[in-house]
Amino acid sequence: MTIAPLHEVEPGLRQCIHCGMCLEACPTYQITRLETESPRGRIHLMLNMLEGGPTSDTTRLHLDRCLACRACEVVCPSGVPYGHLIEAARTVIATETRPRRGWLSGRLRRLALGVLADPPSLARAALILGLYQRLGVRSLLHATGATRLLPRGLRRLEALYPPFGRPRYRAPSPPPAPRARVALLLGCVMRVAYGDVHTAAARILARQGIAVIDAPAQTCCGALHAHAGEREDARALARRNIAAFDEADVDWVVVDAAGCGAQLKGYGALLADDDAWRERAVAFAAKVRDVNEYLAEIAGERLGRLDLRATYQDPCHLAHAQGIRKQPRDLLSRVHGLELLEMADADVCCGSAGSYNITQPEYADRLLARKVDAILATGANAVISANPGCMLQIEAGLRARGSRIEVLHVVEVLDRAIS
Repeated sequence: MTIAPLHEVEPGLRQCIHCGMCLEACPTYQITRLETESPRGRIHLMLNMLEGGPTSDTTRLHLDRCLACRACEVVCPSGVPYGHLIEAARTVIATETRPRRGWLSGRLRRLALGVLADPPSLARAALILGLYQRLGVRSLLHATGATRLLPRGLRRLEALYPPFGRPRYRAPSPPPAPRARVALLLGCVMRVAYGDVHTAAARILARQGIAVIDAPAQTCCGALHAHAGEREDARALARRNIAAFDEADVDWVVVDAAGCGAQLKGYGALLADDDAWRERAVAFAAKVRDVNEYLAEIAGERLGRLDLRATYQDPCHLAHAQGIRKQPRDLLSRVHGLELLEMADADVCCGSAGSYNITQPEYADRLLARKVDAILATGANAVISANPGCMLQIEAGLRARGSRIEVLHVVEVLDRAIS
């Protein structure tokens, strides 16, 4: 099955038997109870598009409101590949609306996606944007309450501002006689906003006897491009990454961002109709491992000590798209002194979903409110996740409630414990 325009994913659309098992698994259906805000309802809209029906503004709205969290795939008895279907629909919509899109909005969209795909441009942008934090402007605005005077849209963007002031990635020295050679996906936003998470992941791997090899030509995974319907851009990025990691000659490609890992594991499907890249894409996807998945296999039974009462939030693209739920909890259980408190609906989307919290603020906020309620109800003093978008979204929600609960990545917790 390829991530392609709708006529190419028609078999997947026809797989749906309209049983309704997906309804209660769908976060947008949970909050609206609308059929058109469910996977089943959206598949009906896609079939209407496929059969020549008009792609109305209402159809686009309901498809845009999909989080692409893929929770429906887990419960579907027919194995409908919904993630592929929604990306195909968005590819069609993006192609149809591109000529009608305003010049400014179209240019800004292309500029943003282009910057993400070019590491030097992204580094320059992060350097400029990081001045807001490094010069103390953000701290001053928050200390004085001046952020409340910002227009609603700017106030939202400010709350979700990536932490550009965090340390950048530093590769550890390779261990003598390593057990394996791996490359770490640095990505785009993760590279410039959560570099210290990469450092923690690489440091843990090195302590387990794994050599972390540089892959300097790697770039953005293409997930945001695919979710936005920019399929050809996503395919081009996939080819660049496959070539970069092939050149690094590693045993595994390790990923510490759930959304990126799901995208990399899907490269075989993304390039299935590309004769020149199909086999390389399948072979590459087979070498991709989420950092939790990999560490759960190779790490020892005890991973240090850290006195912490924490709860864990499942990123959608780790739990649903990759089926990785047990491994993060297993790793945390190996930390002596860490008490893991399960939250309600830990695997229900927090509302981040790539750029969803910006493009669909009302729905994102309703989902975030539920997630924050669940976190606070545990009494934990830290919330742990495995995806930067989730971490940013949850931290914004907690701060808005006046909570100072720490938001951490799994590898940050492990690194502290082992250290």
